[in-house]
Amino acid sequence: MKRHVISFPRHCFQLFSYHSHLDPSLNRLPFFRRCFIEKNCSFDSTTRNFLNYSPKKPILQDSELVHQISIAIKQHHSEPLRRILKPYESKFRANHLIWVLMSIRNDYRLVLNFFEWACQRRDPSLEVLVEAGMLNEARKLFDKMLNYGLLISVESCNLFISHLSKDLDGIKVALKVFSEFPEVGVCWNTASYNIIIHSLCQIGRVVEALQLLLQMVLRGCMPDVVSYSTITSGYCQVGELQKVLKLLEEMQVKGLKPNPFTYNGIILLLCKTGKVAEAERVLREMISEGIAPDSVVYTTLNDGVCKFGNPDEVTYTALIDGYCKEVKVKEAFSLHNKMLEMGLTPNVVTYTALTDGLCKCGEVDTANELLHEMCRKGLELNIYTYNSLVNGLCKAGNIDQAVKLMKDMEVAGFHPDAITYTTLMDAYCKSREMDKAHELLRQILDRGLQPTVVTFNVLIDGFCMPGMLQDGEKLLKWMLEKGIMPNASTYNSLMNQYFIRNNMHATTEIYKGMCGKGVGPDANTYNILIKGHCKARNMKEAWFLHKDMVGKGFSLTTSSYNALIKSFYKRKKFSEANQLFEKMRSGVLVADREIYNIFADINYDEGKMELTLELCDKQ
Repeated sequence: MKRHVISFPRHCFQLFSYHSHLDPSLNRLPFFRRCFIEKNCSFDSTTRNFLNYSPKKPILQDSELVHQISIAIKQHHSEPLRRILKPYESKFRANHLIWVLMSIRNDYRLVLNFFEWACQRRDPSLEVLVEAGMLNEARKLFDKMLNYGLLISVESCNLFISHLSKDLDGIKVALKVFSEFPEVGVCWNTASYNIIIHSLCQIGRVVEALQLLLQMVLRGCMPDVVSYSTITSGYCQVGELQKVLKLLEEMQVKGLKPNPFTYNGIILLLCKTGKVAEAERVLREMISEGIAPDSVVYTTLNDGVCKFGNPDEVTYTALIDGYCKEVKVKEAFSLHNKMLEMGLTPNVVTYTALTDGLCKCGEVDTANELLHEMCRKGLELNIYTYNSLVNGLCKAGNIDQAVKLMKDMEVAGFHPDAITYTTLMDAYCKSREMDKAHELLRQILDRGLQPTVVTFNVLIDGFCMPGMLQDGEKLLKWMLEKGIMPNASTYNSLMNQYFIRNNMHATTEIYKGMCGKGVGPDANTYNILIKGHCKARNMKEAWFLHKDMVGKGFSLTTSSYNALIKSFYKRKKFSEANQLFEKMRSGVLVADREIYNIFADINYDEGKMELTLELCDKQ
C-alpha cells in the first residue's frame, strides 16, 4: 500500500503551539526534545485547563466491532463503503466513529471515505429514542454525535423538534434547538421551518411565525402551501381577517393553491364574524377547485346561515351536497325540509345530491321514490342523476337493472358518459365478469368517449383480482402509450397482487417504475410495501418506508401495524415493537389477538400485573 504524506496549512496547528512563545528556538528542536521541554515547563496556576476530548477506551464488545469494521474497510478499500459496511450499520453508533478513524488513520483516503459515510447515514438509535418519547436522552445523543463531528440528518432533527413541540415546555426547547443547531452544521429545510411556524402559532406568537416565513426565503428555503396554511390558520384563530386575505393573495402570486386546511379556517372565521355570504363564496370556490370540505365546515356554515344569513337555493344545495358527500343523509334532508319551510324550491341539483347520498347508503328504493317526486314537480333528470342511480343499483348488486336504466337514459335522450360506463365496468369486474367489462371499454372507445384514469384502474384491478397480472400490465403499458397518466391506485393493484404472491422483487420494480413516472405513493402504496418487506424480512426498508409515510401525513392500517410489530418482535427488537404497539393503542386501531398475547406475556414476565390484566381484558 502506498503511503501518502498529508500537508496542512500552518494555522491548523495554532491550538497545539500554545507554549511556543516561551522560546522561539523550541520550534527548531526535534519533536521529542520539544515534548520533553514543554512537559517540564511550569505555568501559572490560573492557566485555563482545556477539556479532555479524548475518547474513552472501548469495551470488549465495541473493540470487536471496531476491529471488524476496520479490517473490512482495509481489505475491500476499492469497493463502495456503503456495500462493505451494510452488515455493521445496525450496530454502528456515534462513539464508534473516532475509534475506527484512529484504527485507519494511516490511510487518509480511507479516513475521508469513512467519515463521509458516517456523515451521510441516519442513526436509527437516535430516531428510536425520539419516537419512544425519550427526548432528554435523544438530546444527549445529539450533543454527543455533534461533539464527534458527525453531521446529523435534517430528517432526524425534524423528528426531534416535532416531538418537542407537543407541549409548552417542549416548544421552548424546540425554539432553542432551532436557533442553535445551525451553528454546528445542521441546515434546516422547509419542513423544519413549518414545524417551528406551527409551534409559534400554537402559543399565539403568530407575528413571529410570519417573520420566520419571511426569513425562510432569505435563508434559501421556499415556503410551501403548509407554511402559508399554518400561519393563515393562526391569524384565523385570533380573528385577523385582513391578514388572512393578504396571505391568500401572496399564495396566489406564488402559484400556491390553498388546501382544505386553509379553506376550512377561512370559512370558520367568516361565519364567526357573521360574513356568511363571503363564507358561501369561499365554499363555492373550494368546491370548484375540487377540494371537498369536511363535516365541520358544513356544520359551521349551516349554523352561520341560521344565525346571520338569508340563504337561497344555491346555498342550501351546496350544504346538502356537502352532507351527502359525507354520507350524512339525515342532516341533508333536514336542510331540505328547511328549504321547503322557507318557501324555497329544491332544483334538479338539490335532488341529484340527495339521490347520490341515498344511493351511497344503499337506499336505492328511496332514491327512486325521490326521482318520481322530481318528475311530479316538473323537474327533468340529468346525466348526473342517472349516474347516481346507476351507481346505487350496481352497489346493491342489481347490475341487470343498472344496464336497463342505462338503456332508458338513451331513450330519454341522455347518452351515457365515461362515468356511467366506468360504474358498470366496476360492477362487472367485482363479479369476475371480465369479458363484459372489457366489452364496455370497447363501447367507450367506439363512441368516441375519453376513458379516464379511473376507468383503467377499475379494469386493471379487475384483471389483478383473479390473477390475470399479464393482462393488467399490458393495459398499463397501453395507457402509457396513449398518454393517459396513471395514478398511485393504478400501480397499487399490480403491486398488491405481486405482494400476495410473495414476489417482492416484482413489487419493488413496479414501485420504481411508478416513481420514475413522477407518480407519488399514497397511503395504500406504503401499506402494501411495508407489509411486503416485513414478510420478506427486510425490516430496515420497512422501517424507512414507515418513517417516510408518517412524515408525509399518511397512516398505517391495522394489518401494517400488525406486520411491523410481529416482525420486530421476532427479531427481538422489543423497543420498536412496543413503541408501535403503544402508538396503535393510542389511536382507533385494534391489534390482533396474537399481538395482545405477546405483550401480555412480556408485561407478566416483568411483573406489571395491572397492565397485563388490562391487555387481557381488551382481547
